[in-house]
Amino acid sequence: MDTPTTRILLADDHALVRQGLRLIIDAEPDLTVVAEAADGAEAVERASEKEVDLAILDIAMPRMTGIQAAREISRRAPGIRILMLSMYDNEQYFFESLKAGASGYVLKSVADRDLLEACRAAMRGEPFLYPGAVAALIRDYLQRDRQGEAMPDSILTPREEEIVKLIAEGHSSREIAETLVISVKTVDRHRANILQKLGMRDRLELTKYAIRAGLVEP
Repeated sequence: MDTPTTRILLADDHALVRQGLRLIIDAEPDLTVVAEAADGAEAVERASEKEVDLAILDIAMPRMTGIQAAREISRRAPGIRILMLSMYDNEQYFFESLKAGASGYVLKSVADRDLLEACRAAMRGEPFLYPGAVAALIRDYLQRDRQGEAMPDSILTPREEEIVKLIAEGHSSREIAETLVISVKTVDRHRANILQKLGMRDRLELTKYAIRAGLVEP
């Protein structure tokens, strides 16, 4: 009996990285890349347009991060499994990825070794965690258990997170307005609301928040 082929969406803003990963994936008889995207927003569109079983999303992408895209894909198409790719062994990114609906987190430095295994694990409904992530998960669980607390959800809306990301990347209000197709006044209103919600004063503090929240890479 033929094994069904897993149809994969591959999203990374570096064409060479996509090309390299595609070569690894397409060499396998049970895996095939059916769509590519260069940023998070495009990944969400492709996931809606194509018949996709698995989305592999780079965390650090322009316009919309992989984590934001994962949230949106999970909301629109809960049947699509999600794997996150990252340059960084970063606990914050890892936890945000899990909260966004990802079933695995693969480090780019060892993607040639781990990615295929992670794809198959995701399609079996099993999590794929690299060793450092397992240690972080256990440490976090024990700490939360001791303190009797749950992880807080983000207090910002997806649109506010989008604006924080663009501010942290150094875009002006006018550039943000053009990117998101909203007015400058709306951008400024969002910025004021965000600062108030987070109890912050300026762009520098927002940028630090964006790094901590995994919206931009340090």
